[in-house]
Amino acid sequence: MLSGEKILVTGPAGQIAFPLTEYLAGENEVWGIARFTDPAARAEVEALGVKTRAIDLGAGDFRDLPRDFTYVLHLATYQAPGLDFDEALRVNAEGTGLLLRHCRRAKAALVMSTASVLRPHEDPLHVFTETSPLGDANVAHAPTYSVSKTAEEAVARFCARAFDLPVTIARMNASYGANGGLPTHHLAAILEGRPVVTRWDPCMYSPIHQDDINTQTEALLAAASTPATVVNWGGDEPVSVQEWSAYFGELTGRAAEVRVVPQPGTLRGQILDTARRASFTGPCTVPWREGFRRTVEDRGAGSQ
Repeated sequence: MLSGEKILVTGPAGQIAFPLTEYLAGENEVWGIARFTDPAARAEVEALGVKTRAIDLGAGDFRDLPRDFTYVLHLATYQAPGLDFDEALRVNAEGTGLLLRHCRRAKAALVMSTASVLRPHEDPLHVFTETSPLGDANVAHAPTYSVSKTAEEAVARFCARAFDLPVTIARMNASYGANGGLPTHHLAAILEGRPVVTRWDPCMYSPIHQDDINTQTEALLAAASTPATVVNWGGDEPVSVQEWSAYFGELTGRAAEVRVVPQPGTLRGQILDTARRASFTGPCTVPWREGFRRTVEDRGAGSQ
């Protein structure tokens, strides 16, 4: 675990970032920046002992932010409905460049991208490597997302070379844990008697538990390089939404009620090749069934 470092986390109130910030704050000086439009969310972050600043990444005004961070964890992202590509590029791409320029003296930066930058493949069991073709995944709830995150990757790659700043670009798959994630949305649907709506049948992912995200962060920072290191960030076990929904049904005593409905016109999920990630981090320590069982327990939703 990192200790004695001065770490900047962007988007520290987020689903992945908040527990990671909490994990790091005990042994490090952690700062968090975001727009912080919700005062309650900012208060929760500050309660961890984190120093916060309200900053719009796309605006690039970092006057109130120090430059002497040893590590940068850029987890904030713009994800929204509609077709405002200009705003998505301003925040996700330009904002990344402005941030890394400000923090260019850091030992390393981890920029979180997404598996949604990968060009969809007709075979739902296709395994994507870091060198697989890129393409617009056109995520239904955020049509600008994959294009702007591809642009973010390009900007981060430029910054690594232009500023001699070691960078890791990590393409996140389906993260989950006590603080949320795609599988927890499906668990909520099952508990509420709603169908689980997903992209395909089978709809495959490489789910990764928050505990593994926390413990793998240091190794991914250590793997940062110039030119940038690109790595798939997912779990070691491919699982379909259909399979994990059935397991949630068993754990909650609602197996007979589980319905998984593919959404017409959407694209498939992704199985990630995690060999490169494992070469840096070692294997994941939370098997998916254990992680999903813990998720059910965290929500007090186990079968009575």
